[in-house]
Amino acid sequence: MMDGVLVVDKPQDITSHDVVARVRRISGVRRVGHIGTLDPIATGVLPLVIGQATRLASLLAVGPKVYEGLIRLGLSTDTYDITGTVVTDSQNQSGSGPVRPPSEKEIREIAARFSGTFMQIPPPFSAKKIKGIRAYQLARHHKPVKPDAVEVTVHELNILDITGSHIRCRVNCEPGFYMRSLAYDLGISLGCGACLETLRREQSGAFRLQQSTDLAQLESIQSDLVRHLLPISDLLPDLPQLVVTTNGKKRASHGNDLSRADILSADREWGTGLVRLCNDQGALLAIAKADEALILHPMIVLV
Repeated sequence: MMDGVLVVDKPQDITSHDVVARVRRISGVRRVGHIGTLDPIATGVLPLVIGQATRLASLLAVGPKVYEGLIRLGLSTDTYDITGTVVTDSQNQSGSGPVRPPSEKEIREIAARFSGTFMQIPPPFSAKKIKGIRAYQLARHHKPVKPDAVEVTVHELNILDITGSHIRCRVNCEPGFYMRSLAYDLGISLGCGACLETLRREQSGAFRLQQSTDLAQLESIQSDLVRHLLPISDLLPDLPQLVVTTNGKKRASHGNDLSRADILSADREWGTGLVRLCNDQGALLAIAKADEALILHPMIVLV
């Protein structure tokens, strides 16, 4: 059985589900899912959970994300990116930028406002649900409803380059932040309109671009796909690892609570919160939650 995480460098112009479908075909494994959707326009880090790793998806989805985006000034669209229908066009005749381009100083000052924790309205074309229906489904049926604002966190926003009508930036943020909304809101604040032209995800939680494999390359190495997997035993390294006794293994496999007597060793100090339960070979058996009495309650059992 193939179990673990495969970090794919998603190419442009295909959906995240398209990537999942291809890997299912290449690997012959049906249990494949993705962590954190990337729009078709976006490229970069798309972690795929395979086999038993699908059970860890909710835990693996947490953690900061890093994006590099190219924002085009003078053009706004209904999708907030370059693929949408143009809503406003304030470009000059040559299309090289807004008729009244903002200064670099103004761009940097306004961009600085989009750091920290603040409220952001997701794009009308997004996966956010409105009364149980995806926003993009409503928008496609010409029934767009403005999604409610949500709290987002940006740890760092760096302007990398300003050239003509384009702003290149890198953003370190928590899940839930929309780069398309950043482009739209920046355009509104600058008074010229803007949309997202390109987007590349460099990091998603613990997974980075350096760990990724090109999708086309996977097609040619399908017989050796397992070599590119991050094994389950290497996942969630931030959680304490507890090695359990033989009896502890039995209890964990049945979802029964464990006590300190069931623990042989730990790789660090541990207390209340989530921990990894492993056998003496390092294989991950379960994710458990320790209460204040240090009783371990298995939450996700993998054996």
